[in-house]
Amino acid sequence: MDGAAQETSFYQYNPNGDSWGDMSWGHAVSRDLVHWEELPLALSHDDEEMVFSGSAVVDWNNTTGFGTKKNPPMVAIYTSAYKNGGKQAQSLAYSTDRGRTWTKYQGNPVIDIGSKEFRDPKVQWYEPTKSWLMTVSLSTERKVRFYSSKNLKDWELQSEFGPAGATGGVWECPDLFPLAVDGDENNIKWVLVVNINPGGIAGGSAAQYFVGDFDGKKFTADDKGTYTPPAGQVVQDFEGTDFGTWATTGTAFGDGPAAGALDGQGTVDGFDGKGLANSFHAGDGTTGTLTSPSFTVDSPYLNFKVGGGRHPHVPGTVMEQGPPPEGTVLADFEGGTYGDWTATGDAFGTAPATGTLPNQQEVSGFLGSGLVNSYLNGDSTTGTLTSPEFTIDKDYVNFLIGGGNHPAGSDTPTAIELLVDGQVVRSATGQDAEALNWASWDVSDLAGEKAQLKIVDDNAGGWGHINVDHIMVSDTKAQPVSQETSVNLIVDGQVVRSATGSNSETLDWASFNLRPYLGKQARIQIVDMNSAGWGHILADRFTEAETPALSVLQRADWADYGKDYYAAVSWENAPGGKRYMIGWMNNWDYSGAIPTSPWRGAQSIPREMALRTIDGHVRLTSKPVSSLTSLRQDPASAAGVTVKSTSQPLIGTAAKGKALDIEATFSLKDAERFGLKVRTGAGGEETVIGYDTTTQELYVDRARSGAVGFHSSFPGVQTAPLKAKNGKVKLRILVDWSSVEVFGGNGEAVITDQIFPDPASQGVQVFAENGSVQLDRATVWHVDSYHD
Repeated sequence: MDGAAQETSFYQYNPNGDSWGDMSWGHAVSRDLVHWEELPLALSHDDEEMVFSGSAVVDWNNTTGFGTKKNPPMVAIYTSAYKNGGKQAQSLAYSTDRGRTWTKYQGNPVIDIGSKEFRDPKVQWYEPTKSWLMTVSLSTERKVRFYSSKNLKDWELQSEFGPAGATGGVWECPDLFPLAVDGDENNIKWVLVVNINPGGIAGGSAAQYFVGDFDGKKFTADDKGTYTPPAGQVVQDFEGTDFGTWATTGTAFGDGPAAGALDGQGTVDGFDGKGLANSFHAGDGTTGTLTSPSFTVDSPYLNFKVGGGRHPHVPGTVMEQGPPPEGTVLADFEGGTYGDWTATGDAFGTAPATGTLPNQQEVSGFLGSGLVNSYLNGDSTTGTLTSPEFTIDKDYVNFLIGGGNHPAGSDTPTAIELLVDGQVVRSATGQDAEALNWASWDVSDLAGEKAQLKIVDDNAGGWGHINVDHIMVSDTKAQPVSQETSVNLIVDGQVVRSATGSNSETLDWASFNLRPYLGKQARIQIVDMNSAGWGHILADRFTEAETPALSVLQRADWADYGKDYYAAVSWENAPGGKRYMIGWMNNWDYSGAIPTSPWRGAQSIPREMALRTIDGHVRLTSKPVSSLTSLRQDPASAAGVTVKSTSQPLIGTAAKGKALDIEATFSLKDAERFGLKVRTGAGGEETVIGYDTTTQELYVDRARSGAVGFHSSFPGVQTAPLKAKNGKVKLRILVDWSSVEVFGGNGEAVITDQIFPDPASQGVQVFAENGSVQLDRATVWHVDSYHD
């Protein structure tokens, strides 16, 4: 922003497609942060480099010599991602016409430490030393570096920070800025934002932050003290020589507790005492379960420590591979040839594979002795394999699939597609695993149609191949086999709570809320059904307690608790000394699979950031930029409404819409959960924005928000801690065509989630569960377009 009347935004952009690649800088300008004008591409990739993230400053004093005092240059500081060798270094480009045209500096790069994981420089003027300050990440080391320069060209290392807080993924797009605590200009603290992927609070990508002090050279985070978990009744600590009354299946858990790491395993730590459950016996290839006796649930929480692989429990999976459902086999790839299927390219060869190909990880889960495997000569080969025409005469198409996660519709898919009249009507992709598993399409609405199957490998990068076998039509849906590494709570034969590891040999606390199951019989089951990488689970110290234990993730600080707020960076020198931040509204877990066209990915609403003391702790809070209110139209209100154990329209047709700005205040009564449902419509579509009084959490549930089936980690519930104030809960909700941004309290609990509802789903409802709540007041505004 840098003090100009017009705010400037540069952003990561592929000018040649809607998936990651050819990274360059797009360019947009605004006078109020809500109406944006897109300008031509600013910095383009070229034959030597891609242009990764960074920042831009106005060099008012012309320290670089790129302009004049009268016409100071705008200088971009970006990461050069060199195409030859993959090195990442920091470079400059400059503009003397307000960012419209750019020249890359001949002396690039200006910082080169020979690293392939060194990126995303955030640069600002640091007035006390009259010098430039760069905050930049050593991504895989989970560190942030601080450099100083007088001229943006010659940089001197000052210090490093990290690892600290959440470290379950790479650290990217760091930012450092000062803010007054509770508006007191005599109490300034510094905020270090570190975006992390994966390993965020809601899974995948997220924006973490630290509050502390900065002395011009070094950032020191405030000491949060050591963590003491809640006391309780220990039900299993694996300190004996055997598992006692717990039963095992398979061989993964051995004959008794492990004393730490097993043969071939990295260092295992974070467990209590001498023993733990460890399913790495004989390596990742073994599978099995470890199950407690049945017990009566009589405590609110079950706390335990968990580590190992990140393979969550998937509802609807079965523990053992049974025979395929009854039906008609379209192709089992057993005959030594592709029969009447047609191959193009060189990925599929002239005949089915008989298993694992050279240099490939072990392929498993296929039936018989043949399968489609496009790893022929590695990931770099491409091609297609197309079936003859057939008539859809049953309700399901079932098949086994593995390989790379590159959905149909992306620029470079690895997918199986169902074509009717030449159009793709169903598709599926792998999950970046060589183990094949059942997938199914419900094709009951296509009965009688003539169709073809097309297996596509158009990807020459990592995991650029696909495995397929045993394609059949059936009136029964095939049940996928579990590939989880998880700790499960089983009630009435169903998994009702589940936790998994984070691809780490360090155990961390997890907690199950047992309240809904008080008085019922339950079992704890530790499951390892995965034989691929990180295909093991670690568990220890199961404890019944009155309050939940908190994981490192839950004890870390987050700018946003939703699934879709990443790479958050702030503007420098905003008018009025305010600090505005904007994030990428997506998640690397599924960013290439979201069902949008012709674009992919969007930005959050710009937010005004502040430090506030919440429950004795200094927290980073955010609220939508105030100029957003200029887009409000046609308000409709409701007040003094008591809702008891039901959902009902909030106001009626006046509140319906695809783009809304909602303010609501509730007074707690005895309802367990309450809130608003937005984008409601036919077929039970709804996005639930609620408050849970028992856990004191704000939540967004998008399990029924519309299109959710394109990736297994998309549906679900995101939660953020939020305490009611004077018995009231205040919400500000921004509803858009494909997102919700929810601000709870004074902005200390924020959840940003993408949603993909049917355009006709435009209802708004108020609800209460298991009791009553009073809606003091709600106002709904329709929102005009964000674009001019």
